[in-house]
Amino acid sequence: MGAGWAGAGLPGPEAPGARFSSLAAWRWRVFAATWLCYAGLYFARKPFFIVKADLGDRLQLDASALGRIGSVYLIAYTIGQFVAGGLGQRLGARKLLALGMVAAITASIAFGFSTTALGLSIWMAINGLAQATGWSGAVGNMAQWFQRSERGTVMGLWATCYQVGGVGANAMAAWLLVRYGDRAAFFAGALVLTGVLLFFLGNQANRPSDKGFEDFPEEPAPDAAAASSAQADGPAAADATPDADAAANDPGWSRQTWISVLLVGGFYFFVKFIRYALWSWAPYLLRRNFGLDGDDAGYLSTLFDLAGIVGVIGAGWLSDRYFAGRRASVSLYLLLGMVLSTLLLATAGAHDVTLFAISISLCGLCLYGPDALMTGAGAMDIGSRRGAILAAGIINGMGSVGSIVQELLIGGMFVADAAGGAAAGTAQVLGLLLTASLGAVAFLAAVVWRNRRGLSDA
Repeated sequence: MGAGWAGAGLPGPEAPGARFSSLAAWRWRVFAATWLCYAGLYFARKPFFIVKADLGDRLQLDASALGRIGSVYLIAYTIGQFVAGGLGQRLGARKLLALGMVAAITASIAFGFSTTALGLSIWMAINGLAQATGWSGAVGNMAQWFQRSERGTVMGLWATCYQVGGVGANAMAAWLLVRYGDRAAFFAGALVLTGVLLFFLGNQANRPSDKGFEDFPEEPAPDAAAASSAQADGPAAADATPDADAAANDPGWSRQTWISVLLVGGFYFFVKFIRYALWSWAPYLLRRNFGLDGDDAGYLSTLFDLAGIVGVIGAGWLSDRYFAGRRASVSLYLLLGMVLSTLLLATAGAHDVTLFAISISLCGLCLYGPDALMTGAGAMDIGSRRGAILAAGIINGMGSVGSIVQELLIGGMFVADAAGGAAAGTAQVLGLLLTASLGAVAFLAAVVWRNRRGLSDA
């Protein structure tokens, strides 16, 4: 790690092991604080989706009503992503993330006491806004403490936060559901996130200079020379200098940068469509279509997240080791595997629970790497250090539109029969996932093409 700082032109330790050890320690304290922050937010996010079937039975809500409640959360989350991206530029990551955790804790407690669809919807909206602070704030914070040349590997490890958080939240909610009822899952989630908040407040700093160290300079992109040449020779030359409005908004992005951010956002629309569809409806489908108990359905659905941990770490390491920081290229290869995985899910997985489990595992393996790379390290690279929070907010906000669309579509597709099953819309739902994976490939292929022309930096 010392070589990385020296290579960046930053001053070394004042005495052997003294100043630098302190600096290195703070880097990993920030890593741990932001990792736990985002993982912890899942304990206030996932219980509703795990206990959805039982909650619906208790409150006499059908699949369509549950889908509408889930969509309230997702709409608020989407709006919050765009708000958080701009707000984080002004407040800084520390205040943004702390406020988000406090609001999420409050909403999670309120879920346990809610007895109507209206009450759940109101607190779902508040929780959605709170949860939206997490990704952009944490990614923007990490951008201040880690260099471009190490971001793929570092963010590959860091981005396990949302798989581990998802698995932990799923498992805890499923275990509590069958023993103490759905309310216990909400209360326990609030307790976990409270502990995370206390750790965060003692171990996070917005940037190295807040603790007396030199801030990192921006590193050049792998294709910086090609990009400069393309801009000098073509119509993009006018974009080399930020316009007045962009400069006033701080990131100072060129038109080509905006195009890159929007293309990655389009890619993320489809990726998040798939991710949230499996998060939100896999336990419901397993319970209604295959007759699994609530806890078994919750446990089995975590295979998607568990396989994703391997995918995220591997993709991050590959992007640094073999792709020279080109996140989009390695992500495109993985997305092609995602297409095959969703094809298997839509055909064989629809009729056999074992093949369903294998299919969602493969989906997690192939989806989470591109997801984490393009919205984490990729957002840092495209948006630059000072614009990372805004880039992450815009990309994640566009992706969240996909999560809203899936909730509304899938809620209407599941039609319960008199026996309580939900098989009628299963084939349509799984077919949607295949279509979404093809959409993600199309947008990311455009990003790779632009990279090779020197017009993009991803």
